[in-house]
Amino acid sequence: MTQLATAPAPAGRRIPALLPTALSRGTLEVRLFFADRESVIFTFALPVILLSVFGQVFHGGIGSTGVPFRQYFAAGIIATGIMSATFVNLGAGIAADRDSGTLKRLAGSPLRPAAYFAGKAISALVVAAAETAVLLAVGVAVLGVRLPGSPGRWLTLGWVFVLGGAACAMLGIALSSLPRSARSSTAVFSLPYLVLSFISGVYFVFSSLPAGLQQVAALFPLKWLCQGLRAAFLPGFMRSAEPAHSWELARVALVLGAWFIAGLMLCLTTFRWRERG
Repeated sequence: MTQLATAPAPAGRRIPALLPTALSRGTLEVRLFFADRESVIFTFALPVILLSVFGQVFHGGIGSTGVPFRQYFAAGIIATGIMSATFVNLGAGIAADRDSGTLKRLAGSPLRPAAYFAGKAISALVVAAAETAVLLAVGVAVLGVRLPGSPGRWLTLGWVFVLGGAACAMLGIALSSLPRSARSSTAVFSLPYLVLSFISGVYFVFSSLPAGLQQVAALFPLKWLCQGLRAAFLPGFMRSAEPAHSWELARVALVLGAWFIAGLMLCLTTFRWRERG
């Protein structure tokens, strides 16, 4: 098995500087994504459809708070959109590149592993940002979703988006070695994505879920991504509806940061340029 960390650059070639190479690779990945019409339509259409359909179905508020469930639901859908772009699409895309031999050819180039990781993460975050912008536009125009009402809430939205998206991107890259083929990659990534979506406070108020499911969800980043986004979109008094009666933003940052580091370490130890023999 050839590990990513041991893939050498050809002799006599100067390895490009990391940052410019990462930015160049990220720009290329973004262009390749938006050139694939089917991927663009599926990536952007699914969360928009979910937001629109569920937003029309659930008209009521959350208990006696007066906060529309649409507002709560919008934060969760944005979180799943981020995870879809940075975990499912990214991981499945890398598996497809490996299956087609693209990564095998890159292994013989001067491309540094860190630059490859960074380029993929940049691409995924750009796609996630575009998807988030579309969801916000649809939510405001169609469902009356309220945007964050202060600079502090926008700041919360920003750092939760970046840290959560980066953590999910690293996990997508790390787990891209699991599928044996491009055909099986979608199933490999979609299963945990769908399960976590149902237990992380996306389609239901998180505190209403059984305690056991809450504990399982708390082990994974999507729950904390949803909670951080709720802190940006929901009124301050809604923190009392959380199991800890707080947004726990420090813990959100800690958990998402830990998953980012764990995903990065997995990338360095499990990523393969070539298919398994």
